[in-house]
Amino acid sequence: MVADNAAESTNNKHKDVLESTQRVVQTALQKLGYPEEVYELLKEPVRLMTVRIPVRMDDGSTKIFTGYRAQHNDAVGPTKGGVRFHPEVSENEVKALSIWMSLKAGIVDLPYGGGKGGIICDPREMSFRELEGVSRGYVRAISQIVGPTKDIPAPDVMTNSQIMAWMMDEYSRMDEFNNPGFITGKPIVLGGSHGRETATAKGVTICLKEAAKQRGIKIEGARVVIQGFGNAGSYLAKFMHEAGAKVIGISDAYGALHDPDGLDIDYLLDRRDSFGTVTNLFKSTISNQELLELDCDILVPAAVENQITKDNAHKIKAQIVIEAANGPTTFEATKILTERGILIVPDVLASAGGVTVSYFEWVQNNQGFYWTEQEVEERLEKVMLKGFQNVYQTAQTRRVDMRLAAYMVGVRKMAEASRFRGWI
Repeated sequence: MVADNAAESTNNKHKDVLESTQRVVQTALQKLGYPEEVYELLKEPVRLMTVRIPVRMDDGSTKIFTGYRAQHNDAVGPTKGGVRFHPEVSENEVKALSIWMSLKAGIVDLPYGGGKGGIICDPREMSFRELEGVSRGYVRAISQIVGPTKDIPAPDVMTNSQIMAWMMDEYSRMDEFNNPGFITGKPIVLGGSHGRETATAKGVTICLKEAAKQRGIKIEGARVVIQGFGNAGSYLAKFMHEAGAKVIGISDAYGALHDPDGLDIDYLLDRRDSFGTVTNLFKSTISNQELLELDCDILVPAAVENQITKDNAHKIKAQIVIEAANGPTTFEATKILTERGILIVPDVLASAGGVTVSYFEWVQNNQGFYWTEQEVEERLEKVMLKGFQNVYQTAQTRRVDMRLAAYMVGVRKMAEASRFRGWI
């Protein structure tokens, strides 16, 4: 009963995220002149599967895990999106995330719709063997609706290349032939792409540099604050440090570190664990809320959703906010920050590097021809620059904020594909 109540509470919390996403999608479609039925089609995933996964645990008991797979819209092509393992995964969360994936694919012009999956679990409390059982069980449960021409999973929160390898192996066993194109984010030796691990952070870095250029801020010496020290946050800190910026604040789930002269990023990267935790090694820490309100040039929320709200938006001192996390700034906070003249680069644009290099991996798997890391990075830069410039120009010409501009760019491809198919 307690677990059921907790799940319901989480789902209700994520309902707010879904509804705010739907509100911006509706506004974007209205700005573009589409009729209401287009919004009715695009406001929810076309398909949502809920699965139950039995796993024999190390103590001999059998535990039943709940998982989801949402497929938002497949008018453009197969759906694409990550699988997250987290205790707060919910139905409404995967719905919202699948919509964001559709928008990301539209912004960077990929032949995909959006998908997203998740399993309610805490991998930090599970053994390697138990994680493998959950991973393989999930693939068996969703096998009828996924595949290289249907829906291509990828890593997300608390999942990695090893989990993708188990999933690919399970799908290949069921298909009875090796099928690397079923999933992306795999190890290189199993058909993974060079540059996939750093792709999200690389994409954020490209957007950050372009945004800084628009605001006349030099990267060298710029004061950067990064909330979150997982895959995206830690690599971004590394790239910013190498570019000469001063990373004056970072955080993880347990607290934050601040040094106005710049943190020793190499030391922190060396000490972080596989879940991005490092602040527990220090006595002098600040809260995540204090971190967000630090005086800086560029703020990068790279942790979880709903971090900048109407309650703290007035206290943000950065000139630029780059969203590396999913939904870190609420609808109300976006309005407040924009009115204050702060440039927001929204998540659906800034974090599109991951799905872009996942697309590159899928292409390489289909061709059986693999690219060097330099080729991947050059292609990624071209795609991300085009996406940023398209969104920025839309914001300027339409006189709307960057989030609404990104939604307008992202939703147009889906709407047009659905129209040409005769769905609407």
